[in-house]
Amino acid sequence: MIAFVSGPVAALAPDSAVVEVGGIGIAVQCTPNTLSGLRMGQQTKLTTSLVVREDSLTLYGFVDDDERQVFELLQTASGVGPRLAQAMLAVHAPDALRRAVATSDEKALTAVPGIGKKGAQKLLLELKDRLGEPIGAPAVGAPVTQGWRDQLHAALIGLGYATREADEAVSAVAPQAEAAEGTPQVGQLLKAALQTLNRAR
Repeated sequence: MIAFVSGPVAALAPDSAVVEVGGIGIAVQCTPNTLSGLRMGQQTKLTTSLVVREDSLTLYGFVDDDERQVFELLQTASGVGPRLAQAMLAVHAPDALRRAVATSDEKALTAVPGIGKKGAQKLLLELKDRLGEPIGAPAVGAPVTQGWRDQLHAALIGLGYATREADEAVSAVAPQAEAAEGTPQVGQLLKAALQTLNRAR
C-alpha cells in the first residue's frame, strides 16, 4: 500500500493534484481543503489511501493520518464508498464528523451532497462506535468548518489564480452560498467559481 507521497506539486485541478515522485507524476484525489494548502512547484507530503477496484486504482490524499483514518473508517458503513467519504471530509473536518456522530447531529450529515435524512440516520447508527470521541474541543460560537469564503479563496489561489480573480469568483458565487441551507458546500462552490472564471477568460 502507498502510505504517503512526497515531492513537488506538478499540477492542480479542482479535485486532484499531481505530485512528482522520483520522476513519476502521481495523481491524488483531494478535498478542496487539502488542495488549498498546495502550491505549484512547492514540496508537499500527503498521507494517502489507495482504493483498488476491478477497473481502477485511485489514490486519495490527505493533510494528515487522522483525516486518512476517518476516510477509511467512514467506508466501513454500508453504502459509503470513497467518493462519499471524501465528500463528507470536504464539508466537515474529522473532528466535526466525530462531533456530529457523537451528538447525533443529523443536520450536519445531510449538509453533505448525496446524504438524505434516512441515510444520515443510518450513518449515525453505524458510525456511533467507530469514529471515537472528538479530539479537540470546539471553539465557543465558532462554526464547525472554517469560513467557506476563506476555504474557497485559498483553493483558487492554490490553483494558480490571481488574488483579484479569486476575489471576483468568491463574490460571484456568494449568492449561491448564502442561499444554501446549512453549511455551504465548498466543493460545489469551487466548481461554480471555476465556471465563472472560465467564462471571464
